[in-house]
Amino acid sequence: MLKRILATALCFSFLACSMTACGKEVELKESSDSQSSSVSADLQTGEYVNFTAPEKGEQIVIMTIKDMGDIKIKLFPELAPTGVKNFVELAKQGYYDELIFHRVISNFMIQGGDPKGNGTGGSPADGITFENGDASPYLTHVSGAVAYANSGSTATNGSQFYIVTGEKYDDNTLSQMEQAYGTSYSDSFKKMYKEIGGAPWLDGGYTIFGQVFDGLDIVYKIQNVETDASDKPYDAVTIESVKVAEYDGGDIRWYISDYAEN
Repeated sequence: MLKRILATALCFSFLACSMTACGKEVELKESSDSQSSSVSADLQTGEYVNFTAPEKGEQIVIMTIKDMGDIKIKLFPELAPTGVKNFVELAKQGYYDELIFHRVISNFMIQGGDPKGNGTGGSPADGITFENGDASPYLTHVSGAVAYANSGSTATNGSQFYIVTGEKYDDNTLSQMEQAYGTSYSDSFKKMYKEIGGAPWLDGGYTIFGQVFDGLDIVYKIQNVETDASDKPYDAVTIESVKVAEYDGGDIRWYISDYAEN
């Protein structure tokens, strides 16, 4: 099983040239669709905050996928201030409109944000970069997490981003990950990756700046489209628009199970 884990990490190395994530112990909290708590309070208790509900009027991102619908994303300006600012500014410029998801891997992630559509654009070399893009220990790569792809470090963040789908892990696999990465996962951290899924081996190496709170079913639909040998969809999956809006207090559906039950 350990060989499978390491082989998986190697196969995904093209996302950012090097997928060597330095895992950290992160406490996870129970989430609620109806409750909202401040990020500052969560930081004081050392808990992760992926599923902190947005408050009415809070700035969010609405990503409209052609012929599929809207993906709504909560932002974390307190934890990833430059990352959020970069994404919001690009969105307001219409930078992401009509771009495609150029790399899609089932049970891992969907990646977009490259104006060239092949994974080589939208980088610091193109003049798109920002400083202080370090990964926050309070945000993890659970299903629905939104983060920047990079070229080996968070200092090379640009416009390319990915949304995690991931997979669920059992205790044995998580224990082997701990041994492989020399880290330790809390019981609540393990519980989240067992029940919801994600890509825990990426934690610590990438700037997570958002979490999908509605439209995760669309993300999962995209991850299952047919792709070529380079993981590029045969039929273009197009981002029709990315808009910055205020949260209207509507439904919060963090988990894929929220859609299956309706």
